Amino acid sequence: MKYLILGNGPAGVIAAETLRGNDPASQIVLAGSEHEPPYSRMAIPYLLEGNIDEAGTYLRKTPDHFAKNGITQLTTRAVLLEADKHQVQFADGHCESYDRLLIATGSHPVRPPIPGINLPQVHSCWTLEDARAIAALAVKGSRVVQLGAGFIGCIIMQALAERGVALTVVEMGDRMVPRMMTPTAGNMIREWVEQKGITVRTQASVEAITAGVDSALLVKLSTGESLACDLLIAAAGVAPNIEFLKGTAIEVGRGVRVNARMQTSIPDIYAAGDVAEAPDMFTGAPLVSAIQPNAADQARVAALNMSGKQTALPGVLPINVLDTLGLISSSFGQWWGLEEQDGVELVNQQNHHYISLQFDQDVLIGATTVGLTQHVGVLRGLIQSKTHLGRWKAILKDAPLRFPEAYLACQQSHFLK
Repeated sequence: MKYLILGNGPAGVIAAETLRGNDPASQIVLAGSEHEPPYSRMAIPYLLEGNIDEAGTYLRKTPDHFAKNGITQLTTRAVLLEADKHQVQFADGHCESYDRLLIATGSHPVRPPIPGINLPQVHSCWTLEDARAIAALAVKGSRVVQLGAGFIGCIIMQALAERGVALTVVEMGDRMVPRMMTPTAGNMIREWVEQKGITVRTQASVEAITAGVDSALLVKLSTGESLACDLLIAAAGVAPNIEFLKGTAIEVGRGVRVNARMQTSIPDIYAAGDVAEAPDMFTGAPLVSAIQPNAADQARVAALNMSGKQTALPGVLPINVLDTLGLISSSFGQWWGLEEQDGVELVNQQNHHYISLQFDQDVLIGATTVGLTQHVGVLRGLIQSKTHLGRWKAILKDAPLRFPEAYLACQQSHFLK
């Protein structure tokens, strides 16, 4: 059996190792498009902070790890899938055959169609190459404009603050992290960030970037404001790497559509990680959840099924945990709630504490927290287990911070049945 894995990020690496453990005699080929050892993009901010060196971002620490496990590595990018021939064409001109294929190609940063977006001082923060360029420009006292205050943008913010830059963040939404935080929570994070000396502009977009004087940039905003800066970081979201699938029979939405076994619409082709659109835990609707723990879970499930084991993912549960300059926030499940809102919100503005709970009848389906670190994993457990709260729903709507008690009581009730 020959397995071909496209993408050597966390999903690709975990899938390769899982396949090796379950099919010792197989041939495994792992293809990555960057001239770097397999590494974690989520570690790049720690690199920029100076907490780790480049080797600290590597997914596996010994140089011969993959060779010892009989995993062949390629450095090239897939350009065409020929499913009828069971082969993939690569950018370096060669073709690779397969018996079973895993698409774990991840995603790439979106470059908004802004005049000047390709000027030399404009960078994404996605690759080690990006990190090197940012480190050279983001020196103490330099002026930095960051386009985007989403999950990735907030992680980068910490690293930039540590480097002592003068930072302005520009976000099109009405709050920070609008895709993982309620309006109250997102604005609470904004207030915290501004107290730390970072300028935030929400409901604003960059209209043009032009070359200024002394190698600076001039950034024109939709508000009419113009900002001079030495570096602009584009953190305006990501899109899946699926260009090479054009013309194939693989079903694609926002990502590669898969079932609970991580199988695509072509039975011997699977997908996992940021590129995969898997069934949501509650609705069953296709959902991309671009977080590393999800990529790891999907990779294991895909690899087990590729090697002949029968297993299924219970469904994708959106999980976001964010550290924004020391303020911890989280959201789980359908944090935005149902159309017929049935939830509770508790706000302590002075201490930057916040919790929102969302229900579907007596089941907790979503939660958002800010500034709360004790036992927040319990919220994930309640949501993931689809626990029927019974009388505890009314208690939580009156006192939402009693969720640890609710969890213990419901678990005890379950075991006593």
